[in-house]
Amino acid sequence: MSKLLIKNIELLHTPNGEMYCIAVEDNKITYVGKDVPEAYADAEVIDGKGKLATAGMVNTHGHVSMTLLRSYADDMELMDWLQNKIWPIEDKMNANDIYWGAMLGIVEMLKGGTTCFADMYAFMEDVARACAETGIRANLCRGLIGVAPDKDVKLAENNVLAENWQGYDDGRIRITYGPHAPYTCPVDYLEKVIAAAADHKAEIQMHLCETKFEVESYQKEHGVTPIAMMDKLGMFDLGTIAAHCVHLTDADMDIMAAKKVRVAHNPQSNLKLASGIAPVAKMLEKGIVVGIGTDGASSNNNLDMLEECRAASMLHKATTYNPLVVPAGKAWEMATVDGAKVLGFENLGLLEAGQLADIVLWDMHKPYWYPRHNKLSQLVYAANCTDADTVIVAGKKVVEAGRLLTFDEEKIYAEAEKCTANLLKR
Repeated sequence: MSKLLIKNIELLHTPNGEMYCIAVEDNKITYVGKDVPEAYADAEVIDGKGKLATAGMVNTHGHVSMTLLRSYADDMELMDWLQNKIWPIEDKMNANDIYWGAMLGIVEMLKGGTTCFADMYAFMEDVARACAETGIRANLCRGLIGVAPDKDVKLAENNVLAENWQGYDDGRIRITYGPHAPYTCPVDYLEKVIAAAADHKAEIQMHLCETKFEVESYQKEHGVTPIAMMDKLGMFDLGTIAAHCVHLTDADMDIMAAKKVRVAHNPQSNLKLASGIAPVAKMLEKGIVVGIGTDGASSNNNLDMLEECRAASMLHKATTYNPLVVPAGKAWEMATVDGAKVLGFENLGLLEAGQLADIVLWDMHKPYWYPRHNKLSQLVYAANCTDADTVIVAGKKVVEAGRLLTFDEEKIYAEAEKCTANLLKR
């Protein structure tokens, strides 16, 4: 049994200067308040003076090893970007590339206050190993492309991933199934994926309705929207994380609300790839749970969830002309507790007793943290991911004073550079 006591910290919704403490036992928060619990007299202590404590952020969609492709292909529309640049170079990536790309993305996320993420890619056993070694929380799936010659091999890999990693480290790693998208997964292949996921009692992650072209082409071929087809196939009955959801009909959203489909909203990726702007306000009105994701680093430049949170709030203000559509508070919920729900972690994303102890201490001794009229607004609209000073996942320190504790950062950078150089020569 391990105990941790975080003292002298401020909280988002408390008056400036009021000091609080957070008590952690093993992987859960046991107390949040002003008084130091007597039972924690012998606990490890973190002095959080000058720091703001929040729950860790949750990145609900990504392809973390695409950090190796950052800036490799920019200023292109989605299908041109995928078919002519990304898929060809991804075909050359090996397990070592995926591992070190994942390590690079994970250190970027942890040092920026993201404690949990979703990932869909290849060689996912190696991504799971990177998660195990660095201490981050994750929901992982093998990306499955049903038009590829090795489609059944990839599905078998997802089965093995589920068998080996589902529930690892008291549930720190969750496994889902990852059919890539409607345009890469024919109906008969989706039926196989859904059956396999059901056999392993697992949920689904999938790109859905990302572009107008995708939806219109699908309707022309099948006579229904991608959402309607996935519902018909029974996918949503397993539990589904739907990434993007930019081009939805009202009927789509009614299905999603009824089947409790959770959405991973990726505002900056959708803008950069000219995919459009998701109808987040309508989804929220219908009771759909929406989290925030970064997508891959090559489609968004970085994995900065604070920046993504800011973009989600400002983008939907501008497009609806209503500053209350996604205010700072809702954007922060989408980046934390709602994001946790999207990924299937029900007791995560809040600083409350009984919640999993994923905690970030933000250094407020920066010029843009003054004056402190509203700490929540400053965090969402002004703060920087590099303000994350101390990061805790499942009750264990993984970042201290801005440095990763669980792995050699310099080795990660060097290996990522080496992998990229070798990849471009193949």
